[in-house]
Amino acid sequence: MPLTEPYDDHLPQEDLVALDGAAGNPDDNVVSETSGASDPAPGDDPAVEPEPTLPEPEPTLPEPEPTLPEPVRQRIVTLTAAVLPTLPADEVPVPLRRVAKFAPNRRARLGAPAIAAQLTADPLFRQRVTARILTDAGDLGAAVVEGTAPAAADPVEVAALAYLARPRGWRELIDASGAAVRAEADSAVVAELVREAEQRATRAEHDRAVARVEAEKLRDELARVREELGQLREEFRQVTRTLRETQARERKATELLATERGRAARASADVDAELRRARARLAEAESAAGVARASAKEARSVDDARLWLLLETIGQAAVGLRRELALDPVDKLPADFVADAFAEQPGTAPASPAARARDTDDPARLDQLLALPRAHLVVDGYNVTKRGFGDMSLEQQRKRLITGLGGIAAQTGDEVTVVFDGAERMHGLPPAPRGVRVLFSRKGETADELIRRLVRAEPSGRPVVVVSSDREVADGVRRHGAYPLGADSLLRRLARS
Repeated sequence: MPLTEPYDDHLPQEDLVALDGAAGNPDDNVVSETSGASDPAPGDDPAVEPEPTLPEPEPTLPEPEPTLPEPVRQRIVTLTAAVLPTLPADEVPVPLRRVAKFAPNRRARLGAPAIAAQLTADPLFRQRVTARILTDAGDLGAAVVEGTAPAAADPVEVAALAYLARPRGWRELIDASGAAVRAEADSAVVAELVREAEQRATRAEHDRAVARVEAEKLRDELARVREELGQLREEFRQVTRTLRETQARERKATELLATERGRAARASADVDAELRRARARLAEAESAAGVARASAKEARSVDDARLWLLLETIGQAAVGLRRELALDPVDKLPADFVADAFAEQPGTAPASPAARARDTDDPARLDQLLALPRAHLVVDGYNVTKRGFGDMSLEQQRKRLITGLGGIAAQTGDEVTVVFDGAERMHGLPPAPRGVRVLFSRKGETADELIRRLVRAEPSGRPVVVVSSDREVADGVRRHGAYPLGADSLLRRLARS
């Protein structure tokens, strides 16, 4: 294994001189024929004429890179990627410094393009990498540097080392490796073709055996089909005989059908005649029914006169009975029944009383309505208090309104009911004054709905006054015959009291 750097016919002359000096030849001075180090200066000896200067040889262009087989190119990249982390940081080209930090399994795969380009463009980097690769290659590397390739060596490995070391004749080694790779590929192709041919021959033999078996089956199937064909022919002859018999029976049935149709036509004519006779009898019956209806109408007039007289007698008897019984006033009013049962059984009974009042904004209208006999005043509580006492707390609002309504009940003797929104009875309420009923709507029900139920519970003809500035409440109670008034009329009445 030589200690010097391997020969590279593409390396520039300056790099070769530097490499030779670094390899251990310090006494050898490489001097160009055109340099003036060994020639005397023109001023030293004027008698000696200087030798004529020879023209510099034209630089030869490097030969183009050979086309590498793909296995050889992959092996070169793999070898370079393996030794790349072992190089000093200043000897690693800038484009490959990031690649050198990759994991070993990713370095050759991801950095292949950059490694190949750097090996081609940077001969000095290739020489540094080659020195480490040849050291790891051992005897095979030494043989490749000497320009020989062992017969038992892998041609791909030899070509990769030859490309990197570039000894004399390295192109021939790469060509020989490419030929060997192609020969192996051709051999593999030929072997594959032979294997496929053998497989096709085996399949053909198998297909022939299967065809022979299928032929035997087809012959057996043909015999069976011929037997079935004979049976079908016999069945066809029997079916033909049955068809002729069926056609004969069909002709007989057709004749019978024509006979029955004649009979049906005669029966239909008889039915039509009977229908005409029935219609005539129906006309006679309708005429008799008209006469009966006229007679019944006359009899009904007599019955109506009798019924009127009976009802008049009953009415007069009821008046006399009322005087005889002298019924005392009832203890509970209709609104009391609503107050007892509104939370458990919401009322939905339709009411269709005649209209009893018209809306008015006259403050004196409240006094006129409360002066009616047996009037019932229903107040929308929070609607009135928030309009008149909005700066107070809800408890104070309720207390002031209930106290004022107690005074109105005492003055007029009318029934007074005040309704508040609330799922349950509020705490802290003062005792209700005499004649004032305090109600709270149940959970899921509003005070407006409870007010409408109170109005529907009253009998037709009783004056019911509803105080609320809510237009929806006013419209609802007006349809049931109540007298709707605004909250201001009640507030002025309370202020006057």
